[in-house]
Amino acid sequence: MARDVPTSRRAVLLAIFIAFGGFLFGYDMGVISGCLIMPDFIRRFGQEGTDGQYYLSSSRQSIIVSLLSAGTFCGAIAQAFTSDRLGRRGSILFWSAVFTIGVAIQTGTTYSLAQLVIGRYIAGLGVGSLSAIVPLYNGETAPKAIRGTILVIYQVQIISGIFLSYLFELGSHTINNSASWRLPIGLQMVWGIILLSGMFFLPESPRHLLGTGRGDEARKVVAELNGVPEDDLLVIETVEELDFAIRAENEGGKATWLECFSTRNALWRRTINGMMLQFIQQLNGQNFYYYYGDTFFQSAGAGLSPYIIQTVLGAVSVVGTLPALYFIETWGRRKSLLLGASTQAICALIVAVVGHATLAPTGTPTSALTARNRAGGDVVITFAVFQVFIFGTTWGPTPWVYLGESFPLRVRPKSIALGSASNWFWNFMLSFFSPRIVDQIGPMIMLVFFGMLVFGYIYVYFAIPETKGLTLEEVDELYRSGIAPWRSVGWKPSEKHYRHEEKEKRASDSVEEV
Repeated sequence: MARDVPTSRRAVLLAIFIAFGGFLFGYDMGVISGCLIMPDFIRRFGQEGTDGQYYLSSSRQSIIVSLLSAGTFCGAIAQAFTSDRLGRRGSILFWSAVFTIGVAIQTGTTYSLAQLVIGRYIAGLGVGSLSAIVPLYNGETAPKAIRGTILVIYQVQIISGIFLSYLFELGSHTINNSASWRLPIGLQMVWGIILLSGMFFLPESPRHLLGTGRGDEARKVVAELNGVPEDDLLVIETVEELDFAIRAENEGGKATWLECFSTRNALWRRTINGMMLQFIQQLNGQNFYYYYGDTFFQSAGAGLSPYIIQTVLGAVSVVGTLPALYFIETWGRRKSLLLGASTQAICALIVAVVGHATLAPTGTPTSALTARNRAGGDVVITFAVFQVFIFGTTWGPTPWVYLGESFPLRVRPKSIALGSASNWFWNFMLSFFSPRIVDQIGPMIMLVFFGMLVFGYIYVYFAIPETKGLTLEEVDELYRSGIAPWRSVGWKPSEKHYRHEEKEKRASDSVEEV
């Protein structure tokens, strides 16, 4: 009888289901894009112009879109308190319920802009919390051999949620009443209930169980996740190593927020790296397409409906994320980020220059577009699609992988909360200011994202070490070693970790020979 060491089918299925929290995040982010150009939505929440026609001003667009991000910022910080108090599993349950309530408030509104944005803020609390807890939970339960791949699944779920929201809006936007936007928004309640229901059948994180003195439960979970008996050597050694690391981390008393920036084990570098990667990810142009793509592509003058273009963009995102499941463990974290930054920068530059030089002013009737306008629009859409594809393969999943595997248990909830909060703060800034900036400079906004991608390449090269294939405890040793990030590829942990890995390998080989 053979066993799978160090992975198991249960561990993979658990991680895939938990990553459904990313699906909620993606769907909620994508669904608002199409709503912004739906006639019934504009009539209910927009303003009446002097010509009697209703419209959504750039300020109202920014408020509707950005209030979700404001909630996610607060939620990302708040989960640091619940993930320790309620546990990882209990915290996911709680914030899934908050998300579902927020969606219900949005769906129940009729003409109240205030109710709509309050509902988006409350839903954002749940989404922001889950965006931090899911990488935390998966990082603590996934076997290290597939941890990068498992954390990439979180990004796959985010992109899948965005794509599905586009599909629903492609079908519902032709309905001539409030169902055109209520249906795609209201469906989020179903996703929240699915996650809520499934959590009752999933285990707590073994690291959290050990950290709260529940060793017997931790051993049982480790055995289940690795598909071996509780008295197996792999379980004993894994629990002993975790227990030793936890006791060492807890010697200094209760962790504080300030400790995330302490010099011990280079925690300050790790926390800042996690926050910076999320900052760069948000300002590389991808989420601009997600939030305002329908509006932006209207001005590109393509013959296709903006809903169709946005759906194609979503499909490309999904397809682009799938190779990351392989490349995250073969290329590693650094190479993925460096290649992604350079290729996306080229795309953003082309979209900015070509869009500025060739696109017609916003609001130009389709019949008035010249051949030059149409050709420029085709180039803009082509390189936007290519940028989205590269993002899905590189900068989409990799910052989340890095965030989930970079911190010791003692400060992990707080450090991941800071990284996620950074993500959502800059997401808020992007969603709030983008329509106002586009009003002033149009496609040249992509030059901002181009500059950020150039900065991202430089930052990754000099600041981000390679963590591929390392346990969470070995990442501690990597940072303590003081090795330069650009020389960290191929770094090996100490003999202590080698002996543990060799035991696992020999155990696997001997069982497979039977």
